[in-house]
Amino acid sequence: MPSFDRPTGCPFDPSPELTALRGELPIARLAAPEGAPGVWLVTGYELVRKIFADPRFSSRYETQYHPLMDAHMPPAPLGDLTGMDAPEHTRIRKMLAGKFTVRRMNQLTERVTEVTRAQLDEMERQGPPTDLVQAFAHPVPAQMICELLGVPYDERADFAGFTQSVSNDDDPEAQLAAFTRLGEYLRDLARAKRADPTDDLLSDLTASDLTEDELGGVAAFLLSAGLDTTANMLALGTFALLRHPSQLAALRDDPSLVDGAVEELLRHLSIATTGMRGVLEDVELGGAPLRAGDTVIIAVNAANRDPAKFSDPDVLDIRRSTAGHLAFGHGVHQCLGQQLARVEMRVAFPALLTRFPSLRLAVPAEEVPLRDPVQIYGVRSLPVTWE
Repeated sequence: MPSFDRPTGCPFDPSPELTALRGELPIARLAAPEGAPGVWLVTGYELVRKIFADPRFSSRYETQYHPLMDAHMPPAPLGDLTGMDAPEHTRIRKMLAGKFTVRRMNQLTERVTEVTRAQLDEMERQGPPTDLVQAFAHPVPAQMICELLGVPYDERADFAGFTQSVSNDDDPEAQLAAFTRLGEYLRDLARAKRADPTDDLLSDLTASDLTEDELGGVAAFLLSAGLDTTANMLALGTFALLRHPSQLAALRDDPSLVDGAVEELLRHLSIATTGMRGVLEDVELGGAPLRAGDTVIIAVNAANRDPAKFSDPDVLDIRRSTAGHLAFGHGVHQCLGQQLARVEMRVAFPALLTRFPSLRLAVPAEEVPLRDPVQIYGVRSLPVTWE
């Protein structure tokens, strides 16, 4: 199994092994125990895009063999769209799709701006130095998830505590306990919304044919999909900009560049590093003979740096065209909440850089603690300071 570890001193780049493999063999069969299904690693952009769009590659976890576990994955939790195929996926996604339109998400810009301003006010009041993850990158999307799900104001402090623990993979036991408690809370919240609906997405869904357990599962899915990813993009994206001062200065001095900056950071960082698909029937991909029952591991970060698609792909350039990047996936499983994530980043990055124009790392870059490169990638903390 090639290493997914980022290169030493370059925390934003894919592993050298993945980069080399993409150039030599964009689809490669991996070694697996005798009798195990075939496992393939795909690193090339065009092949990854084809897999995402082809229903012969299943998203159901139980179709996927994990080579490190030497076992198939367990089925997805109830409500987890990333682990479903049609028709179950189609049924639930249709219920949600109308809630995440570009127009509706853009309407949230004013509220995102208010939340962002409040967090920056608190950062300024506390003064430097601070951990940007705890002070800004996590609270902004956490507050917006509270708005989306209709978490009552007097419960938001407890809710924030649960989400912080769930995001902390330093303590797996505490993380699992927090995840269990959060699931219970969301099921209770779904029941409360059914009995007394308010103006939020979860209340809207109580009018559907989803069961209470499905409602709780969908809420947990929205939380996991919309919080950890955006929080890590805000933190790791800020880290990347601080390490590329010319790009940071360009964005700070010209906020109109923010749309391009967000898309380029999404492409360049590809924090949802990998994905998996189960092969449902024999298929040829890139000249490789895949068999029904095989598993495909998708290296999204390598695909988003493919020079066959993007010129000078390892260069962070907020003015480049990033059309077609795969940071949010592609096809029927493309990220449902991508527009909300974009709104949050488009507001947060310029606001942070404008409020603290002298923002800089408070520790040497090599001392910034990084997260597991094959999960949602990011930083565990980002110590920053300013004048």
